[in-house]
Amino acid sequence: MAPRWIIHADLDAFFAAVEQRDNPELRGKPVMVGGRMGRGVVAAASYEARAFGIHAAMPAARAQRLCPHGIFLKGSYRKYQAESARVMDILSDYSPTVEPLSIDEAFLDATGLERWKGGPVVVAEEIRERVREECGLTISIGIASSKLVAKMATSTGKPDGLVLVPQGGERAFLAPLPVGDLWGVGPHMAERLRVYGIRTIRQLAEYSCDALQRAFGVWGVQAYQLANARDARAVVPTRVVKSVSNESTFPHTVFDRTTLLHMLMALAEEVGRRLRAKGMRGRTVALKLRSADFVTQSRQTVIARPTDATDVIYAEAKRLLASFHLHAGGYRLIGVGVHDLTLAAGGQLPLWLEPEDRLSQRDQAVDAIREKYGMGAVLRAPLVAPAETWVTRVFAGD
Repeated sequence: MAPRWIIHADLDAFFAAVEQRDNPELRGKPVMVGGRMGRGVVAAASYEARAFGIHAAMPAARAQRLCPHGIFLKGSYRKYQAESARVMDILSDYSPTVEPLSIDEAFLDATGLERWKGGPVVVAEEIRERVREECGLTISIGIASSKLVAKMATSTGKPDGLVLVPQGGERAFLAPLPVGDLWGVGPHMAERLRVYGIRTIRQLAEYSCDALQRAFGVWGVQAYQLANARDARAVVPTRVVKSVSNESTFPHTVFDRTTLLHMLMALAEEVGRRLRAKGMRGRTVALKLRSADFVTQSRQTVIARPTDATDVIYAEAKRLLASFHLHAGGYRLIGVGVHDLTLAAGGQLPLWLEPEDRLSQRDQAVDAIREKYGMGAVLRAPLVAPAETWVTRVFAGD
C-alpha cells in the first residue's frame, strides 16, 4: 500500500497580498484589510504589518495605535473569492480529493502521486510555482501523513515555505512546539493546560490520558491523541452546505428600526444571491440581533416552500424583527440566514409558476446584470440613498 500523504496549502496574508499585487505602490508597506471605522476589525494583515504585532480579528483602533502609518483598505470579498477559485482549480489539477478549509487554505490527498508526479514534494513545488506565475501570489505548503501535522507544518514554514514531515517523524516534529499551536487549542485552553504544567506538545503527549479525560472530558482524550500525532481523518472533497447566512457589525450603535430594516434588505440581497449561485433553496429563515451590551438573540421561522427569492427572505426576516421589542441600548450587529437547504432543481414540476418562482426568475436576471455591471447597477429604492450611507457599502460587499 502506498504511504499516505496529505498536503495542506495556505495562501500567505491572502487579502493583503491580493491588494499588494494589484497595486505595486503597496508592496513592502504595512497593509491591513478590514473595517477601519467604529468597531471595524482587521480581516487580514500583510507581513509588514504583522511585524508591528497586528493580526486578523484585531480591533482596527488597536491596529492603528500599533502602526499609525499603516495603510487600511476596505477590500473586496468578491475579488478574493474569484482569486480563491483560481487557486482551488490549480489544486484540483493534481488530485480529485481537495477539501477547502476556508477561502485561503485547503487539504489535498497526495497519496499515490509518486508514479504520476514523483511524489508529494514535486507536486507541492509545482503548485507553489503555478500559484506564483498564474496568480501572482505566494502559498505555503505542509506535507505529512495526516491533516493535523500537515497543517502545523505549513504554519512553521510561513511565509512562502514548503515543509515536509517524514513518515515516522510526526511526534518528533510536534514535540517542541508550544501546546497553543496544537489544532483545537485556543488561548483559554492553553492557559488551562499550563496549570497542569503542560506548555509544549511533548508534555501533553506524555501526560496521563486518564488524567486529561478527568480534567477535560472527551476533549482531553482527543487532545492527547493529536499530541501523539494520531489523526486518521480523511480529506473530504466536498462538504454539504447546510445554510447560507450573512451578518454585519455596525460602525456605531444603531437605535432606529428603519436602519435595521435597511440592513436586513442589504443582507437578504446577499443571502439570496449566494443561494441562487449555489443552486439551493431553504425552508427556514433566521434573524440574529446583538445588542450594544453583547446580548445576542435569534429567532427563526419555517416557510411553506423552500425559497431563494430575496423578497421572501426579506419579508420573513422583517416579520421576525417586528416580533422583537427593540433594546433601549441599541444594536451592534444584525444577521440573516436561510437553513434547511435543498437543491433548487428537481422535484415535481408545477403546472404553473408560483409567485416565489417568478420572484426567483426576476432575481436571477438582476444577478446577471450585477455580475456584468456591478452591484450598484440595480438597487432597491431603500438602498439608493439610505440615511446611513454605510448600509449601501455593506450591500456592495465592502
